[in-house]
Amino acid sequence: MSRGRRRYDPEQVFLASQYQLMWRRFRRHRLAIAGGVVLALLYLTGAFCEVVAPYAIRTRFSDLPLAPPQRIHFIHDGRFQLRPFVYDFTLEEDPVTWRKSYGEDRSAPPRPIYLFEPGDEYLFWGLFPARWHLFAVREGTLLLLGTDEIGRDVFSRLVCGARVSLSVGLLGVLLSFILGLSIGGVSGYFGGAADNLIQRGIEFLRSIPVLPLWMALAAALPPQWPALRVYFGITIILSLIGWTGLARVVRSKLLSLREEDFVMAARVAGTSSARIVAGHLIPSFLSYVIVALTLAVPEMILAETALSFLGLGLRPPVVSWGVLLGEAQNIHTVALAPWLMLPGVFIIITVLAFNLLGDGLRDAADPYQ
Repeated sequence: MSRGRRRYDPEQVFLASQYQLMWRRFRRHRLAIAGGVVLALLYLTGAFCEVVAPYAIRTRFSDLPLAPPQRIHFIHDGRFQLRPFVYDFTLEEDPVTWRKSYGEDRSAPPRPIYLFEPGDEYLFWGLFPARWHLFAVREGTLLLLGTDEIGRDVFSRLVCGARVSLSVGLLGVLLSFILGLSIGGVSGYFGGAADNLIQRGIEFLRSIPVLPLWMALAAALPPQWPALRVYFGITIILSLIGWTGLARVVRSKLLSLREEDFVMAARVAGTSSARIVAGHLIPSFLSYVIVALTLAVPEMILAETALSFLGLGLRPPVVSWGVLLGEAQNIHTVALAPWLMLPGVFIIITVLAFNLLGDGLRDAADPYQ
């Protein structure tokens, strides 16, 4: 037996289900596995963002506006320290330009970083009061990605914004999944006038420029709405626009499967149309639907980011990656505080990870691979 490649018992292959065969093919796609691991870490971070963030999102260090990221050290006075630490900031001002610059105060004692330390109080998931953080310093500051213009920790806000931006994609795709399956199922299974009406409606929606349509619908949300209601409003808007592609995929699959023998047998047995579509037809190509949904999530995330960046989506005090990028859209930020553009880097990483995962799922679901 070759050591470089794992061999399977032919009997196990013949008896394996469709999803077992998909999993075996998917495990050989290393880039897809890497994308899945990155997404798992991002979603875990978003789920426990209050714990991962060293500070609350509204904590301000008014004496440290636009402070650069603090570097983590292991050597102090020529000696290696088992516990990582940071130095306090020193603030200097140029007497000619009056420009302020930050440095490290190496004459002061270092600030060790501890795990699971108490800090700013928060409500975990808005329900349970707590004050434990994954890592923090007992004295001084821990600003891994610096601060913004009013002294708020960028890392804490970036981590907390991950929950909103990533969950918008999941909720939007869930609603699109329901609309796409139901409307596409009716169009593909019944055909006739219903199919013509639905397809003309889809063509009308897809003919409208996407960005102006998003802007118009998002601007229709009342400005006095609370942040949570705006969040769900944006999610519903993105879902109402994003279901058309999935509906067409479902329609084309049902048109090719509705005359198969197993469908005719179900009709003869007296099975209802809804049960045939939901219990027989859709499960036969569910793997392709899963792949399509995986590739649709980054589109939802980018749509929320674009709307929030333009000021038409989520608004402060809600923190999302789009909101953070909207707060950093000035030349002063690009020139003097480039760390405020880091939400864009995380958006790129998330979209790339979703695309890699979707490619792996698509290859695994292909029966001719």
